Amino acid sequence: MKKIIKISFLFVALLCMTATLQAQKFGYVHSAAILAEMPEVKQADSNLETLQKQLMKKGEGMVELLQKDYASIQQKIAAGELSPKQQEDEAKKLETRQADIAKFEQEMQQQIVAKREELLKPIYDKVNQAIKDVATEGGYQMIFDASTSILLYAEDGADLSDQVKTKLGI
Repeated sequence: MKKIIKISFLFVALLCMTATLQAQKFGYVHSAAILAEMPEVKQADSNLETLQKQLMKKGEGMVELLQKDYASIQQKIAAGELSPKQQEDEAKKLETRQADIAKFEQEMQQQIVAKREELLKPIYDKVNQAIKDVATEGGYQMIFDASTSILLYAEDGADLSDQVKTKLGI
């Protein structure tokens, strides 16, 4: 009798687990493709490119000025117009300016990264919210991103990218 109860209990537990597994829905999206089609991303990329060009132009101007000053000092040295002490002072000034240019380059990269994050965060939040809305409306427990190569297998019918695009209006 105990054996029958144990077997019955095990059978009911397996039946419940099977029903739970069948009730779960999974889907996937191609977030990179979705982002590529969003006009906001194209605008953000354009803004970043503009900023990068401005900063690079400023940096190039700094380098050109340093090169001109270096050439000028070299001419003065060749002409014997600078004493050894003046040459040393000018060399220190050039080294300081060269360090300033290197610092500017680092700051430029940091500015570009910060601006990228500032511009793209609202876009990523919007896409994530659309994915969450599609998941909630469709009763999906999990949605994977096929763009990150984490997905090993998926049926074509599980691709929710078009629904997310519709939700975003693209």
